[in-house]
Amino acid sequence: MAFTLPDSFGAHVDQSDPIAAAQERGMTAAQFFLGDPQGWKGPKIAYAGGAAGLKADAAEAGIRLYVHAPYVINVATTNNRIRIPSRKLLQQTVTAAAEIGAAGVIVHGGHVTKDDDPEVGFENWYKCIDRLEAEIPVLIENTAGGANAMARHLDRLGQVWEAIAKADGFDNIGLCLDTCHAHAGGEELVGLVDRVRAITGRVDLVHLNDSRDAFDSGADRHANLGQGQADPDGLRAVVADAGAPFILETPGDAPEHRADLEWLTS
Repeated sequence: MAFTLPDSFGAHVDQSDPIAAAQERGMTAAQFFLGDPQGWKGPKIAYAGGAAGLKADAAEAGIRLYVHAPYVINVATTNNRIRIPSRKLLQQTVTAAAEIGAAGVIVHGGHVTKDDDPEVGFENWYKCIDRLEAEIPVLIENTAGGANAMARHLDRLGQVWEAIAKADGFDNIGLCLDTCHAHAGGEELVGLVDRVRAITGRVDLVHLNDSRDAFDSGADRHANLGQGQADPDGLRAVVADAGAPFILETPGDAPEHRADLEWLTS
């Protein structure tokens, strides 16, 4: 039985020219950072035509754009010196992503410390979403590790969703499902989409990644498709069941990403 790709799929690429990067891979979408993923400086548009040019050129080329928020963002934490700048940086990222016509901004679920009550993290997520001016969808991503993570296990994800459902702007919040993170976080991939949808009602984007490490390892280390330890049938099942756009965040450049697509459809 042939594997059918969704209408939109792409890879994480450098932001200097995401349109050309997607076209080189034969893809219809691109994900990228707007600036330093490990820093607190605000977003920066590196495309030669600026924000307006990127928006217009991507629309003309039929390339869907996604922006990944910086890794340093943790809106759940009880540490004010991280949580408050995280909210500010997330808002800046969402605003900049809207200017380039992005289809969404992906942000990790974050965590509280091992000594914290996770309820505080859920409440902090509510406060963040309640105050966020989201002109475009914000997609919360499941994560691989951390004993007090907000979105490693599905029960915690459900508690996040229950909290933010009360917030203004909740209608513009979605879910990004990462297959490496799920595998490393201890969630079986086969049937995962149905289990997630039972909690959130939606899967808006898939981060399609194999895992370098073993099931339930807690390690966020991506591998090319078919080269890691994630269940290959499960990887294909997530894409097929989600029926949503997917983004490869696998190692390498265009040749490796084209090989990932060939593995997926073979």
